[in-house]
Amino acid sequence: MQSTPNYLWELDDKLGQGATATVYKARNKKSGEEVAVKVFNNTSYLRPYEVQMREFEMLGKLNHINIVKLFAVEETGSTKQKVLIMEYCSSGSLLSVLEEPENAFGLSESEFLIVVQCVVAGMNHLRENDIVHRDIKPGNIMRLIGEDGRSIYKLTDFGAARQLQDDEKFMSIYGTEEYLHPDMYERAVLRKSHQKAYGVTVDLWSIGVTFYHAACGSLPFIPYGGPRNNKEIMHKITTEKPQGAIAGVQKKLKGPIEWIYDLPVNCRLSEGLKTQLKSILPNILEADQVKCWSFDQFFVETNSMLERMVIHVFSLPQARMLKIYLHHYNSVGMFMETVTKQTGVAPERQTYFCEGHLYPISPTWQVLQLSKTTEQYPLILVACESEGPMGVAYKDPALDFPRFLHSVEVSFDCSVAKTVVSAVYQTLRVTQSLLTCQEFILRGTYWLIESLKAECCRIYEKKSAVMSYFKCLVNAENRNTRLYNTVYKVTADVKEMQEHGEFSRKLQAISTALSSCSHSSEKESMLGFMLLEVSKDQDHIRVNRSISRIDQCLQKMQLIFKQFKERKSHPKLSYNEEQIHKLDKINLANLAKKVLTIFQDEVVQKYQTTLQGHSSKMRTIAEIQNHLGLVNGYLVDCDRELRSYEETVNSTVDRLSQRMLQLCLTHSNHSNISSYHSPTQEDLTLRMLKLRDQMKSVSYELEKNNSIIDRLSVPSSAGI
Repeated sequence: MQSTPNYLWELDDKLGQGATATVYKARNKKSGEEVAVKVFNNTSYLRPYEVQMREFEMLGKLNHINIVKLFAVEETGSTKQKVLIMEYCSSGSLLSVLEEPENAFGLSESEFLIVVQCVVAGMNHLRENDIVHRDIKPGNIMRLIGEDGRSIYKLTDFGAARQLQDDEKFMSIYGTEEYLHPDMYERAVLRKSHQKAYGVTVDLWSIGVTFYHAACGSLPFIPYGGPRNNKEIMHKITTEKPQGAIAGVQKKLKGPIEWIYDLPVNCRLSEGLKTQLKSILPNILEADQVKCWSFDQFFVETNSMLERMVIHVFSLPQARMLKIYLHHYNSVGMFMETVTKQTGVAPERQTYFCEGHLYPISPTWQVLQLSKTTEQYPLILVACESEGPMGVAYKDPALDFPRFLHSVEVSFDCSVAKTVVSAVYQTLRVTQSLLTCQEFILRGTYWLIESLKAECCRIYEKKSAVMSYFKCLVNAENRNTRLYNTVYKVTADVKEMQEHGEFSRKLQAISTALSSCSHSSEKESMLGFMLLEVSKDQDHIRVNRSISRIDQCLQKMQLIFKQFKERKSHPKLSYNEEQIHKLDKINLANLAKKVLTIFQDEVVQKYQTTLQGHSSKMRTIAEIQNHLGLVNGYLVDCDRELRSYEETVNSTVDRLSQRMLQLCLTHSNHSNISSYHSPTQEDLTLRMLKLRDQMKSVSYELEKNNSIIDRLSVPSSAGI
């Protein structure tokens, strides 16, 4: 037991150990409050006194939620050795989080964004106080859980920190080699002397490596054999990295370096967030300190990324989930352009469903006006594109399953067991993604078919209204013809007769167009059949037990892995312990095979079947949409022609009425017309008035049909 006047701790309660100090979990003697106590070793006292005091001074200046708090500086009872009493972070470090099998391929998107937000805020506080940390790495970023259940990450270990303004340089070497700036690495690790001085941006390099590690679960620069075993190639990778590259790997001894420009497919971040990161990482993972971003630019770009809101979209054409990151003040037009970049669906072709209903949007809106979305309730983009669905992008988890050696090597077996459990976690996540994809494929298809069925009914009603309209105009044309015949028994007007013939031919053309607008009951039946099929598939998805079965295997494998970790601390096993260890290896391998069998036979096969069926349904839906679009187009054209013809009919009736009156007057004033056997003026007038009354009733019917057609002429979903 060790103690100071106010705190005590046991040497077994070790939290971490570095080159110059060890950190223990301690308790306040009065309150029992848990704290962390940093006890310096003899090596630390070999440093100059001002260097020893630097950490005390640095922590005394800092006060921020993302910086580990310094409570007190006390002395131990026996040796009078100074120790730091600091805030205790109960959830370990970011490194311990990344070392969990669950995070072998990087953090979840939400957790990664919390890491970025906390590190950026903490570093901003350091720069406001002109402090350079010089040892940023996951092991020096502590974690605790806040009252809201969210993680809070805090920068710690300021033993290497010092006061340094933006334009100042330093020459001393500090840091951890995997996260060390290449210029510092050359001198500290390769022991090559040079006259280079270092500025505050060396912290940006360490942050870049840390962010990549948190996003992918591995370091960005890996020579063959590992960074610690191939130091020359490690330096070569970091210094020769091409512009825009964010990682480099050497897979064979003396082999070429493979430059990586994108985050890996098995990274848990969405394409939307990857795009944001790809604009930041290359500019802070820059060996040339002159070309590297300044901290001001880094803060601007990272805060811009963190301030964006996310819009969840499931693209039915591509059968994949999207996360669109935009500022709340951006326009919906920008949102649609971003969707186009990720899907290839042009803005004018984008139609969305929100909870089963068509969701009209305007490019002039701000994205803040869009309905709030989540991963469970995204907007669903529907558009029938010619290319088939892409589906979920994933790496086959089977490629990440290693094999155990037959011999018993506890340390190696523990490492393999961790890799196997990590691969199962990844398999479980891919399974969840594939099942979620199927769920949204069926949900979106169901809504789309329902919408098309409603569209069929609407177009059928519209066609009925247009047909009624057409029949009214045919009646009007018949009455119009009788007026013509009455007029032309008295006199013939060649021009009038030609115009009347042209109107009749136009009406016949409209009749031909309407006959081509046949309402296909076969297509409506096809939609009903697909709807039934989709409903059955939805029922199958709901009862799928693949996730629970894989999770059960995972829980058993976790227990075995826990046993392996315990044996790793005591590698010399007795005979009986060795036999149990062998059986555990067999059991772990069998569980891994079971997981792969479930994944391949029950998940992937059904997913591929769903994807193929989706591709076929989308082609059928596209054909029906095209058909409905053509029919709707014909009806719109017919309606326009009929309205034009109605105006012609009305004007013709008025003109003929005037003509009839003129003929009557001419008949009474010219005696040479008496030879004709013509009606009297009174007869002509009465006939004209009777026909006009008939035309009024026709006009009433026309107006009634027009109102029906106008009501049905709403934006059509047939163009989806």
